[in-house]
Amino acid sequence: MRKRRVLTAVPLAVLTLIGTSVANANANADTPPAPPKTNIVGGVPATETYTFMASLQNGGRHSCGGSLVAPQWVITATHCGQPATVRIGTKTYNAGGEVVQVASRQVIGGDLAILRLASPATSKPIPIAQTAPVGSATRLIGWGQTCPTRGCGGAPINLQQLDTTIVADSRCSGITGATEICTDGGNGKGACYGDSGGPAVTGGPGAWELVGATSRGGQTCAQGPAIYSDTAAYRSQILQIIGGAASATR
Repeated sequence: MRKRRVLTAVPLAVLTLIGTSVANANANADTPPAPPKTNIVGGVPATETYTFMASLQNGGRHSCGGSLVAPQWVITATHCGQPATVRIGTKTYNAGGEVVQVASRQVIGGDLAILRLASPATSKPIPIAQTAPVGSATRLIGWGQTCPTRGCGGAPINLQQLDTTIVADSRCSGITGATEICTDGGNGKGACYGDSGGPAVTGGPGAWELVGATSRGGQTCAQGPAIYSDTAAYRSQILQIIGGAASATR
């Protein structure tokens, strides 16, 4: 468990990083996805192909992000619902990588869920970090719109990334404590409409570890910190579900 108090849709109006409620929590493969849930504003095009990065899709349309944590398992946000397929391991959500059918979804807790794939993916999964302490440098990754006003643009075809930091919980209004982390944002940079469920990672090329899944933020994108589900806090529970070996930290 990470150390706290060292120094994530009103509490952010219980907003997802998109300015809406968790309306997709009971969605299934037959339900068209709502507009992308969160986005990266002020980021840059992805500097590498993240083998674990997943685009949740129905009919080829990107709805949310996710992270492959074992060959047959993808971590995402509960409010993203259950997609028909995921495309994994590509910089473009509409081409490349591999497309795998989704068999089922299980809520782990709060705004964190795990998808079971119908068949194992061949892409390399990301291990789950054991801790996510305040002050950790993180990278946010996703296909959300790159402008801060809702509806100002669709999901970018090219994957985006933004380097940021885990900050004190007190910076995020409405955070629920030990199972969520607060990531820095503001001044036109941060997560927002279209990246829900997508990863916050720490480490570097060839050594990335998953520390969070995008959950929610304020009513205006990139104007303040955002809340992420703390995957480190749920690590033991996740490893029990997936069998453990594929996601042991390095």
